[in-house]
Amino acid sequence: MKLLIVPASTGLQWVKLGFATFRRQPLALTSLFFLYVMAISLLGAIPVVGLILALSLPPALSLAMMVAASEAAHGRRPTPALLLVAFRSGRERMQSMLTLCAMYTVGIVLIMLASALVDGGQFANVYMGNLRLTEDLATSPDLQAAMWLSMGLYLCFSLLFWHAPGLVHWHQVPPVKACFFSLVACVRNIGAFTVFGLGWMGAFLLAGLALTLLMGLLVPLTNTAVASGVMVTVALGLATVFFTSVVFSFRDCFAPPDADDGANEAGAQAPAAPAPDLPE
Repeated sequence: MKLLIVPASTGLQWVKLGFATFRRQPLALTSLFFLYVMAISLLGAIPVVGLILALSLPPALSLAMMVAASEAAHGRRPTPALLLVAFRSGRERMQSMLTLCAMYTVGIVLIMLASALVDGGQFANVYMGNLRLTEDLATSPDLQAAMWLSMGLYLCFSLLFWHAPGLVHWHQVPPVKACFFSLVACVRNIGAFTVFGLGWMGAFLLAGLALTLLMGLLVPLTNTAVASGVMVTVALGLATVFFTSVVFSFRDCFAPPDADDGANEAGAQAPAAPAPDLPE
């Protein structure tokens, strides 16, 4: 495994590739992401065991979207079976993924415990669905402080798991090392990831502006249910494109296992599309 360093402008390319790949299989990718969200929601509604499973699944489901994006990039239609790809790729990789999911759960719990030190657990209970978010609660300084603390901690935490599922699946890297290499890759390519984040902020802001204008036209002509449906559809589509773009950041940060040892590490550019099973 070889870490690649890419120019900051590559981050914008990842965003563009996400949209380009989504256009190839919009319905299949959106359906897969919808099943992803539904699985998390349904599990989260089950007390204790279901909640633990819901907290643990994001790494496995993130891998599913990466593999689906790789399939779509080659013109193949992703299927719902990809949701289980993390657990159907051999016993060793399945065990590594289960360990990674357990590590992710522990991290989320620790973040929630840290937020509880600020507001006595109110934000954690809202996040877990145990407490309804009221207007008074939302404006509480303690809850807002806990929310910002959690967001900051999660941003740092997410760097550990950004590439980890792909490293476990495609490079057979042990979970702890996968998290370490993921963090190093994100830090070493901080310019590209900053541009990537800014690009997605711009995309969501533009979508929000367009939706605001569209709602101004739709609401007088239809009803709020139709307007809400449009908003949910657009949000679901954008979230799908975001997860579709993640695989390209992985592809450009790590050389494939059979890459030439003499590959150019500084400013290395990846091919236009990832390989069927491994982003190259």
